Amino acid sequence: MSPLANSHPYFRLSNQQSHGACLCGSPLLSQFHERMMADVSRRQFLGGMAGVMAMFAGLHAPSVLSEQPKDPNAPLLLKNLRLFDGNGGPLRDDVAIRIQDGRVQALLSAGAEPGNAKVVDCGGRVVMPGLIDAHWHTTLAAISQLEAMTADPGYVHLVAAREAERTLMRGVTSVRDVGGPSFALKRAIDQGIVSGPRIFPAGAMISQTSGHGDFRMRHEVPRSSGAPLSEQERQGVAVIADGEAEVLRRTREQLMLGASQIKLMAGGGVASVYDPLDSTQFTERELRAAVEAAGDWGTYVMVHVYTPRGIQRALRAGVKSIEHGQLADEESVRMMAGEGAWWSLQPFLQDEDSNVYPDAARRESQRMVAEGTVRAYEMAQRFEVNTAWGTDILFSPKNTHNQLRHLTKLTRFYDPLTVLAMATGRNGELLALSGPRSPYSGQLGRIEPDALADLLVVDGNPEQGLEFLNDPDNNLRVIMKAGRLHKNSL
Repeated sequence: MSPLANSHPYFRLSNQQSHGACLCGSPLLSQFHERMMADVSRRQFLGGMAGVMAMFAGLHAPSVLSEQPKDPNAPLLLKNLRLFDGNGGPLRDDVAIRIQDGRVQALLSAGAEPGNAKVVDCGGRVVMPGLIDAHWHTTLAAISQLEAMTADPGYVHLVAAREAERTLMRGVTSVRDVGGPSFALKRAIDQGIVSGPRIFPAGAMISQTSGHGDFRMRHEVPRSSGAPLSEQERQGVAVIADGEAEVLRRTREQLMLGASQIKLMAGGGVASVYDPLDSTQFTERELRAAVEAAGDWGTYVMVHVYTPRGIQRALRAGVKSIEHGQLADEESVRMMAGEGAWWSLQPFLQDEDSNVYPDAARRESQRMVAEGTVRAYEMAQRFEVNTAWGTDILFSPKNTHNQLRHLTKLTRFYDPLTVLAMATGRNGELLALSGPRSPYSGQLGRIEPDALADLLVVDGNPEQGLEFLNDPDNNLRVIMKAGRLHKNSL
């Protein structure tokens, strides 16, 4: 790296962990994806999608291979258990769960006969739905900023695939990807080439010029109307759209590629250099263009935004999910509740999991967001807003293993069963907003007849607390996705 790059403010955070406020506007994203996606494009040219998928070949988990029955569709009967069904109610100990063909076939009485099903004795443990992270960057979480800039692109792909497996082995069976080219990894997981959670992809983040997803360098500005797209736009990290016509085009392109929902940048961020935290991005007409295009395909728009003005503008345009929003005021929260929108909050608390910034301005923005987080959870409850849980871990390989710690923190604001319901049944309702664009057919986040059989058997009592989730290696005894046992240490 040149001395100029070493002195540039973009590169001063390369060795620091990154979590605690959204980093999707970090200029280093362009460096990362120019390298990673260029390799994907080369492989697609040389060998089609098979060339890309070959990068993942052989990354199956030994635990999966060792635990799978000869007939993965053979029925299972889970007995001797306490059931948390994802609805937030008290645990039940009067049921058994029959699984077949990847779904919950029935909830039976505790003494039900197994018939032709293989019996799994849960030893009196709690059975709960698989967890859902509603704000996850599948390809960006486990790679450091420095590695993203300098590593071989194949290495970056392998890290993403490995982290997908680790995510599943933490009990997170579904994620809503909120920006970036996750389509190939999703396909590899769905085809069984690698192990990982279900992915609801948003594709490229859509940003206005100078917005939170404009990753160009200063020397690339200005751009004429006929100029080619930037590298990060061509590779599907983020796309710049100014005016209703461009927003329509970029939204429709992501839908064409398979997005289950659309992500727009409607305000500034903490980590970004060019767009201040208090900035409002996209006009209401531009936001509405994306909302209408997504609605025509039966799905919805989510927006990155923090401020009351940005939140209210997005809601007036018909946006269904507010990502972050920690600076919301009462009027904004009342409006969210009245519109039935979702508030996708993350516990940004300026604690051990937070970003470390070298400059006072971003540290002050971070402090404002942390203080707003406490107010946000209080107002979300007071005004009964639909609230989702997510983590937004970015460029932090040392922090991904603490993914579930970002869930247990919420017991500061809610009782444990309410928190668990948020990360299962309630997040499943949010995923269902994708409607016909959902990649998966069936109910997620709940254990009920005909729901997808994503479930965990745990050592721990969620009626008393969720600390057991901080050690998933030891406390998650069974991890099942679509009826397939990815872990069984009973």
